[in-house]
Amino acid sequence: MSNPNFPEPQSTPEQESFSDILSQYEQRHSLATEDGGKQLIGTVIAVSSDSVVLDIGYKIEGILPLTAFQGTGETVKPGDKVPVNIKGRGPEGYYDLSRGKIRRPTDWASLEKAFADKTTIAGTVMAVVKGGLSVDVGVRAFMPASRSGVREEAEMEKLVGQEIRCRIIKLDVTDEDVVVDRRAVAEEEERAVKDRRYTEIKEGDSVSGVVRSLTDYGAFVDIGGVDGLLHVGDISWGRINKPADVLSSGQQIDAIVLKIDPEKKRISLGMKQLQPQPWDTAAEKYKVGERVRGTVTRLMDFGAFVEVEPGIEGLIHISEMSWGKKIRTPSDVVKPGDTVEAVILGVNIAEHRLSLGLKQALGDPWADVAQRFPVGSVVEGKVTSLMKFGAFVHLADGIEGMIHISDISAEKRLDHPHDALKMGQPVKAQVLEIDKEKRRLRLGIKQMVPSSLDEYIAERQEGDAVTGRIVEVSGNYAQVELGQGVLGTWRIETTPLRPEQQGAAKADLSSLGSMLQARWKGGATGSASKKQDISVGQIRSFRITKLDWAAKKIELELV
Repeated sequence: MSNPNFPEPQSTPEQESFSDILSQYEQRHSLATEDGGKQLIGTVIAVSSDSVVLDIGYKIEGILPLTAFQGTGETVKPGDKVPVNIKGRGPEGYYDLSRGKIRRPTDWASLEKAFADKTTIAGTVMAVVKGGLSVDVGVRAFMPASRSGVREEAEMEKLVGQEIRCRIIKLDVTDEDVVVDRRAVAEEEERAVKDRRYTEIKEGDSVSGVVRSLTDYGAFVDIGGVDGLLHVGDISWGRINKPADVLSSGQQIDAIVLKIDPEKKRISLGMKQLQPQPWDTAAEKYKVGERVRGTVTRLMDFGAFVEVEPGIEGLIHISEMSWGKKIRTPSDVVKPGDTVEAVILGVNIAEHRLSLGLKQALGDPWADVAQRFPVGSVVEGKVTSLMKFGAFVHLADGIEGMIHISDISAEKRLDHPHDALKMGQPVKAQVLEIDKEKRRLRLGIKQMVPSSLDEYIAERQEGDAVTGRIVEVSGNYAQVELGQGVLGTWRIETTPLRPEQQGAAKADLSSLGSMLQARWKGGATGSASKKQDISVGQIRSFRITKLDWAAKKIELELV
């Protein structure tokens, strides 16, 4: 199919080259201007951060620097029509274009007028010379390196052959001395662009930009001629240590304008605000009692923060890190970067708080303590602490037993546990009592030493008939001496004495022998039948109702 914009020639002589055909085509699509250049009407097809691509009717597009629009305060977008001039071909084959509105002086009178009016003129950089650049502005002009707008010599080399916008800062017609300044024009254009952008941008706008530089606290982003600050806390809902971990210079990003300070010319940007807030769905995802996995992000004196998903952190309080181990600092248990499993203890959506427990995920060691350490069993552990009232012994992770000072030794009275025990000392003890709800386990060492009570209990069974002497009455209970160092407990009100039992009591008295009669002289013979008749020293007959070897207890009833 033929192209109406590029009709095929009627004849194609062999000597006619493709470049000749292209030259003829370009001539038919150009207009002669006053300075003999080729002025075209280009259509904008793309806009980048530094240039504008235009369709100028040729097979190859043209490139126009974005600065050609910024100085005039114009905006440009795809579809706009722009008058341009062709300066030449770039290294990539595209046409280098310039705006037709900026003219190059044609004589000294034009130069004097441009100097007096401080107008911007067009010029072409011809070469790098000592101290600066040589520029063609209709006549040869000099541009000091400090006024070129670039710093490095390599950047100055890149300007050679380019059309630039500059201003005459010195003009001496007699000596034909002309000095031009590109930097002042560029700075003015930059200020104009910023002022215009500050009026265009509104809070809440979504913008695209290029990361210009990175700092520890954020990133500066070029959003079309002005810089916006993207604070590290607004990059992601997840915790980020520094912007360089997720961003790089030159990266194209999308953001939202959070705040504009026109007086200080500051724009605050946010990336995370373009994403859903994680806490909006947290109530559906996190329930008390459920297990979660996360990464430890930071440690405080009171606990550790764990990120369970980007934007949602939970706190493991130091008290929820171990069942029994005394934790001085969270770093004794976890480190930043550790992956941990925890149990959700509380969820507060309004305050964005998630309470976690580390020890709960390990299982409660007290759940089966009665099976692991039954009352009466012998256990072994090391002394972990000594207090005035007793000693604590480590039995298992999260489980400690307490030996009261009165249960340490049966031989002597102790003023302090350290009189018999030392820190770290391994000991064997008997489990005396378990209180699962209060997480208390009472141990005894002295109970490990056989006594006359142990021998008495070993030789008898529940239901045996015995005789004893009442040595103490307190309320509804009486202590009964059954032998040397052997005491039993009688609950008085549960065993009222029947009249027919008096004779049996007398019979038991006669069977005690001379030893008991010698020790218990003056005792009553059990003739009383009412509670008020009971007194210390009486000898009665009893039946053993319970023998508790572990607790060293004997319970009695009157017979």
